[in-house]
Amino acid sequence: MNIYEVIRKLINKAVDARLIEKEDEVYVSNRIIALLGIEEMKAAETAGEVNNEDIPELLEKIVKYGCEKGIIEDIFDEREILSSSIMDCFIDKPSVINKHFYERYKENPERATEYFYDLSKNSNYIQSKRIGKNINYKASTEYGELDITINLSKPEKNPKDIIKEGKLKSTNYPKCLLCIENEGYAGRIGHPARANHRMIRIDLLKEQWYLQYSPYSYYNEHCIVLSKEHRDMKIDRQSFSSLLAFVELFPHYFLGSNADLPIVGGSILSHDHYQGGRYEFAMAKAEEECKFKIDRFPEVQCAVIKWPMSVIRLKSANIASLVDTAEHILNSWRRYNDESVDIYAYTKEVPHNTITPIARKKNNFFELDLVLRNNRTSKDHPLGIFHPREDVHHIKKENIGLIEVMGLAVLPARLKTELKDVGEYLLGHKDNIAEYHKNWAEELKERYREKLNSDNLEEIIRKETAAKFKRVLEDAAVFKRDERGRKAFKRFIESLN
Repeated sequence: MNIYEVIRKLINKAVDARLIEKEDEVYVSNRIIALLGIEEMKAAETAGEVNNEDIPELLEKIVKYGCEKGIIEDIFDEREILSSSIMDCFIDKPSVINKHFYERYKENPERATEYFYDLSKNSNYIQSKRIGKNINYKASTEYGELDITINLSKPEKNPKDIIKEGKLKSTNYPKCLLCIENEGYAGRIGHPARANHRMIRIDLLKEQWYLQYSPYSYYNEHCIVLSKEHRDMKIDRQSFSSLLAFVELFPHYFLGSNADLPIVGGSILSHDHYQGGRYEFAMAKAEEECKFKIDRFPEVQCAVIKWPMSVIRLKSANIASLVDTAEHILNSWRRYNDESVDIYAYTKEVPHNTITPIARKKNNFFELDLVLRNNRTSKDHPLGIFHPREDVHHIKKENIGLIEVMGLAVLPARLKTELKDVGEYLLGHKDNIAEYHKNWAEELKERYREKLNSDNLEEIIRKETAAKFKRVLEDAAVFKRDERGRKAFKRFIESLN
């Protein structure tokens, strides 16, 4: 490997991507060779050569050189630290990036986010190459097109990584993966490298928040909005106000929050944050099934929407009225009981009822979807009464968070191989499959006995996997979509007046 040639190619790509200007080339090359322990930058013959390698590929080559020369140990975290440190050489300080962002925002909010999204991709903070490994498709259902993703983007650590991580002393800096202290943080064994990480400062209702993109995006412009203060997730009036304030600032984005209780909440409950982006999920397109009025809030249109989970949609041109209505529904739901459908608000002092809220703007109206959640467990259902049942665990067992609620399945990487095995089993080319898939495979074999062949196999597997995800969402509904569930939902709505 001619390391000087690779560095020159990377710099050329960075110039093309407008990460740096031509005048920055010598400075950046000196910063990179310093990281690699090289004393001088030698000339490299790249003039006129077509450079078909992208930034992630060139970075991989430089990191490989670092491992071969003993500059770093060949383990995941050290490779990531070197990679992000190299890309940090190409990126401006947060103050400069924020200045550029808000210059564009004055012209158009979309221009501002496009600038920052492109920067996050070109700087390799958004792991585009790894995300490209994911298996994605859409599946038609009675609720619209659900998005299915088999998540292959997050690399697994090998035993060598885990052993080294276990030997290190723990530290409380940064406090969590979301804190502002991650911005520019080099990383360490057991904590992601963030040297190439930048955040946009946003004022939401006179409180400091930060906008960043997810390094492992599941949809277009998948962003995270996090509070300056490291504080627990909490759904309350302030949450509704903040979500709507954000979509007023960025009307081309939606913004939602995970619920604030275990089981029905997200993976990080220790830091108040939201997720959003420039994407329209199936839930956003769901039709209104049953309209109703709350007498105290005549300005607000209310409806139950056609969705596998229990969702109330509020619409109004007036943000204050929307917030008042949402707070009323949340407070009512927090203390609501209906033993006929296993809904209890509390076990002694432990709360069970909460809401997953999602805000967006459509034309001149603001919308707020309130997904009713309950995290009770029982002896028969230790993972949650309103959680995927055991017969779908072979496809999805994990918590149902904001992204799944809106209609995007994030499925485990194991399914890439396991679903192929199921297909081979259905065709009679394989005698055995994972035990937890057997009942499902036998059902499919019986159902498609006359129709199944190698040409339609993938289509059938994908369709039936999506049907399992649809069931996952139906299991998570507090009011099921049967006669008993509809009547129970109606009783809750009537209680709002």
